[in-house]
Amino acid sequence: MLLEVLVSILIFAIGVLSIVGLQVSAVKQSSAAKYRTDASLLANDLIGKMWVTDRTFATIDTNFKTGGTAFNAWLPGVQSALPGSTTHTPTVVTESVAAGVVGDPPSTKVTLTLQWKAPNEPTTDPVHQLVVVTQIK
Repeated sequence: MLLEVLVSILIFAIGVLSIVGLQVSAVKQSSAAKYRTDASLLANDLIGKMWVTDRTFATIDTNFKTGGTAFNAWLPGVQSALPGSTTHTPTVVTESVAAGVVGDPPSTKVTLTLQWKAPNEPTTDPVHQLVVVTQIK
């Protein structure tokens, strides 16, 4: 009878440890999802600001590419929301795209790259990255 009790306690302890391990994994995945969501919201915020300008290549290139005035105004929000983004600065690359159809205005191709590293991740782990490519007409 004592042996049966010891075996049942062992099985119960393994079950509890498994549940604790699942909980730790769930918390890690939840924080990773939060950072991915924050990154996509920040990218959409900057792209939305591009859409409400006059949408010319000159305006977007001057104000929104890396180092531009609108980019510099947006950057502190990124640095406060995404950990490690001060080390891995976001980049915005703009490219003028000629009109494809006669009568269409030229457009701007924008490539926005956000990078972050969660504080609890080992330094050997790769940096997380979100790349958004859009075309603004």
